[in-house]
Amino acid sequence: MVRPKNPRFLRFNPEVVYFKPRGVPLSILEEVELLPDELEALKLHDVDGLDQIEAAKKMNVSQPTFGRILDKTYKKIAIAIIKGKAIKIIKK
Repeated sequence: MVRPKNPRFLRFNPEVVYFKPRGVPLSILEEVELLPDELEALKLHDVDGLDQIEAAKKMNVSQPTFGRILDKTYKKIAIAIIKGKAIKIIKK
């Protein structure tokens, strides 16, 4: 049996929902989706400058879980940049 997920505290809700390579129509691009918790982790760590322990507390997750979320986010962003994909931000 799978353990139920803890509710995560998400405070950031962006106004922008897409980033894409310039000059390429969105209709022909593949997308990489960033989930709300991934975007929150990215903001807390890289924009707000919190370390993983502080950021994990703000999101109500453990530090290892926060680290996994952040790693997954970085990989998605890297794939989008390297392979020229659009980044779709999923809103909560």
